Amino acid sequence: MTRPPTAAQRRVIEAADPVTGRLRGTESQLAALVRQGLAFRHPRPPHDHFLTPAGHRIREAVPEVPAEPVAHTGVFAARVGGEEEPPGSGPARLREVHSAWQGLLELRRMTSADGAVDRPCGWERAHLVRAAALALEAAGHRPAGGDEDGYRVRATPQPEAVAVYAPDPSTLTACAATLERAGWQAGEYSEPRTGVRYLLASPRRV
Repeated sequence: MTRPPTAAQRRVIEAADPVTGRLRGTESQLAALVRQGLAFRHPRPPHDHFLTPAGHRIREAVPEVPAEPVAHTGVFAARVGGEEEPPGSGPARLREVHSAWQGLLELRRMTSADGAVDRPCGWERAHLVRAAALALEAAGHRPAGGDEDGYRVRATPQPEAVAVYAPDPSTLTACAATLERAGWQAGEYSEPRTGVRYLLASPRRV
């Protein structure tokens, strides 16, 4: 079995970029994480190191990292809709969202064999709700929260699929178009008991 990371390695993992998983540490620390399958060294210059899906799981399991850090710690997380204490929606938030989306596109480019940015990457498949929410928020859709209604992204029992709810049919259609442009497949369905319409969205592979 692979040995658990040391305290120093855990600090490197905790400090990874929350969106791209880019790591900073000593050469020996990064090399050790690569040997353990928790990181990989990108083959293209500047040969940065990034967390693998296993590394991301370690990072999210670290108790010192709060589950919802947006409002108080300054760590970015996309709005999934319905947060009890949503972050502000001013210029600072817009800059954060834009930066996170650009970082995600760069991660797609760097981890794709052909450098394409039109298909979701491994990080998105490992963080479906956050990835879909980032695509929606970056495109200017308003999340639900406080006194405002808007989109809500939720996990589903289906593998590699999220549910997206919206306050009206036109908004739901607009969310579907945004996700499709971002590399997702989205279909509209109705809940059998309530009749509520929702999107079932999955990251596209080709």
